[in-house]
Amino acid sequence: MAEAERIIGTPDTPDAAGGGKERPDSEGIPAAGEPGTGPAGASGTGEAEATAARPRGRRRIAVLFAVAAFAYAIDLISKLIVVAKLEHHPPIEIVGDWLKFEAIRNAGAAFGFGEAFTVIFTMIAAAVIVVIARLARKLYSLPWAIALGLLLGGALGNLTDRIFRAPGVFEGAVVDFIAPKHFAVFNLADSAIVCGGILIVLLSFRGLDPDGTVHKD
Repeated sequence: MAEAERIIGTPDTPDAAGGGKERPDSEGIPAAGEPGTGPAGASGTGEAEATAARPRGRRRIAVLFAVAAFAYAIDLISKLIVVAKLEHHPPIEIVGDWLKFEAIRNAGAAFGFGEAFTVIFTMIAAAVIVVIARLARKLYSLPWAIALGLLLGGALGNLTDRIFRAPGVFEGAVVDFIAPKHFAVFNLADSAIVCGGILIVLLSFRGLDPDGTVHKD
């Protein structure tokens, strides 16, 4: 919980970051002691950093939504095909018994867990989307943009099923179809969520924050 508060509480602009952090992508902005800096130019340097950071932040947000749109689109298209061509039909063997495509309606969370808590998982997915929207305005890191985009696209994909599919609004069953041997059946939205989560864990271990700063400790 403390880690989440630290990440969400990061400053809106990189030049407002406190001690113990460094920015790896200054993109040519003069450092202290170089020409163009000093007591007279300190204010100008800060303004230059803020000006350069704004378009960079917008580019990262664009990457986030582009990744999310791609993840959401391929998940939605794959589910439409599965429902039209595979549901109520025998499974399709892709790699013998090791990997099949089999249409399953899942009322639980990712990989079929917790089927008795459909509404709760729907609320969790909505909360994830809200948190990502909050982080987007502080986003200056490309890896974080990709990770959050994967999470957003996957969450939207499964949330769409829960809203629009039977048995009812916020109680809909998610369409799963990727069935590895000795493993739960899942879909592309689940895959995007897992990949985004793994990337966030790796970035956290490296000390990289969404605002692009790196913790030396």
